[in-house]
Amino acid sequence: MAQMGSISNPYLYETFKMMIGQAVVVQTEKNIQQGILLSILPDHLILEISRTPYFIPMEEIVWVTLEATRK
Repeated sequence: MAQMGSISNPYLYETFKMMIGQAVVVQTEKNIQQGILLSILPDHLILEISRTPYFIPMEEIVWVTLEATRK
């Protein structure tokens, strides 16, 4: 269990910091979410999906990528 304020995966945290404000796709242990990355904190990230914030624990994230743009 991570201590309060510690970053369990600093590489993932830094990757998410570069993606703030962009449309992303995040796979968790339970499902896949698509939305705008609003914020990243040491233990979770916040995605905006249909104008609703969703809090996703960092420990549940399997992978992340930028959402493909359609032309």
